[in-house]
Amino acid sequence: MVSTTTAAIVIFVAAYALIISEKVHRTIVGIVGAMLMILFGVLDQETAIRHIDFNTLGLLMGMMIIVNITSETGLFNFLAIWSAKKVKARPIALLVALSALTMVCSAFLDNVTTVLLTVPITFSITAQLKVDVKPYLISQILSSNIGGTATLIGDPPNIMIGSAVGLNFVDFLANLSGIAVLIFILVELVLIAIYGKELHTQPDLQEKVMRLNAKSQIANPKLLKKCLFVIALTIGLFVVHGYLGLQTATAALSGAGLLLLITYTRNEGMITKVLSKIEWTAIFFFAGLFVLVGALVETGVIKVLAAEAIKLTNGSVNATAMLILWMSAFASAFIDNIPFVATLIPLIQDMGQMGLSNLDPMWWSLALGACLGGNGTLIGASANVVVASMAAQRGKQISFLGFMKIAFPIMIMTIAISSVYVWIRYLL
Repeated sequence: MVSTTTAAIVIFVAAYALIISEKVHRTIVGIVGAMLMILFGVLDQETAIRHIDFNTLGLLMGMMIIVNITSETGLFNFLAIWSAKKVKARPIALLVALSALTMVCSAFLDNVTTVLLTVPITFSITAQLKVDVKPYLISQILSSNIGGTATLIGDPPNIMIGSAVGLNFVDFLANLSGIAVLIFILVELVLIAIYGKELHTQPDLQEKVMRLNAKSQIANPKLLKKCLFVIALTIGLFVVHGYLGLQTATAALSGAGLLLLITYTRNEGMITKVLSKIEWTAIFFFAGLFVLVGALVETGVIKVLAAEAIKLTNGSVNATAMLILWMSAFASAFIDNIPFVATLIPLIQDMGQMGLSNLDPMWWSLALGACLGGNGTLIGASANVVVASMAAQRGKQISFLGFMKIAFPIMIMTIAISSVYVWIRYLL
């Protein structure tokens, strides 16, 4: 009889092999893999459902609804033309400008919300200039995870660490924002070196964009005012949700419900249209992935791996900090960082009870590794999957291996830089 632990490992490895091979769509792999975990008795249905993080899915759906309605106003075309004109429609400058916008927004919103707002802008302006959109999308994926590293509310691992340890918004800003900005600058330089020769357009297309009237793109000013009001209200809820005892999904779905209420109260046709544009393939992929990883959590696989890895350091603060940084980075590149971080937090707290007096290097190493590690693969972070799904809907496939070929070495570079930073600031 095959043990549940063995079954969980085999199903998980097989699922990831299929995702990497891209022979079967990742959403199908996620659903079938999750069901196999239940059919083979690794999890029962109730436990599987408990591992599906509704906060993530609710946040995704709520923001998708808000963005879909806002797209009807012409706002994204306005922003596309406005941003292009600010950098004189130069493709390389536009790459940096859109990436910087993504990074800043990701620091104060969540990564998924940010890419939902910026990706439509990116598609619009690259279409105007007739340049390949993929370098821009890859740069925005990387920038969203780098920006999310900088603050308490930027990425779920930071929220979890802050809550468990008592670190506040200012603590994260003081410890991580500086290194995040440095990493962003270096990553952009690398991307310019990789894609610089490809990013060019015709002078007549640039001139054509420069002559465009951005304000004329606003198709429905009345709807735009309603959308901007709800977006501002939703962002406000994101900022204060912790003080109100609310989850981010509550903030997003409240905004979505309010916007539907004040725009399409009885218009079933428009309601159906808005809901049909939700990235359901991404939603179901996440649901399946949560169950797959939940099976490893329930069988104790993640905890055993983390505990054994920490034992290797023999209690050395320096070695443990470096191990946590690199281990969390590699783990976050291939599995959801939320259950991994949830497992490591009590293990690090136990180390404090066993005699390690200074745990600060561990927490900042965990935050840097978990957030930046998400850049390693296309499934390393929620934003990555959402961007890939949005690109696929527009006929632009971002392949798993194609993304990894660019992003994984960049992720290694960022973790190496983080290692130097942690060593100098916390361990010397």
